[in-house]
Amino acid sequence: MGSFSLIHWQIFMIPVVLIFILRKPPVGPNRFGGLPQAMGFGQAINSYFKNFTGRASRSEFWFSTLFVVLVSIALYLVDRTATLNGIWSLATLLPSIAMATRRFHDINRSGWHQLLGVLFPIGTIAVIVWYCRAPAADHSRASVF
Repeated sequence: MGSFSLIHWQIFMIPVVLIFILRKPPVGPNRFGGLPQAMGFGQAINSYFKNFTGRASRSEFWFSTLFVVLVSIALYLVDRTATLNGIWSLATLLPSIAMATRRFHDINRSGWHQLLGVLFPIGTIAVIVWYCRAPAADHSRASVF
């Protein structure tokens, strides 16, 4: 009795997490730059390793994620000791964080929202849903209609 377990902590933190999840992104023009272009598989991989600022389209994000997963599977099949996989994971750590941040920028949210997926189970669901969302509307182009 008297101890505050991890389950209690998570139940206590659910309202705090829900505030971040349910809060709408800022309205108006996207503060992280112009609308990104859709990319093919090769372009997405190139951008994954070279581009660390701006916004990332859904195709760019998911093609680069597919690439990282496929290489991880191939490395596991080649080396069952997971040494190569560990090196690959370290090599792709920063580009993966940058890609996820740029994906959040595309929906007009801060990259810090990634921490919700790391810290709380309910946040993981929200982060995956945000990865799948369409880009935030670009209100900088005025429409006559």
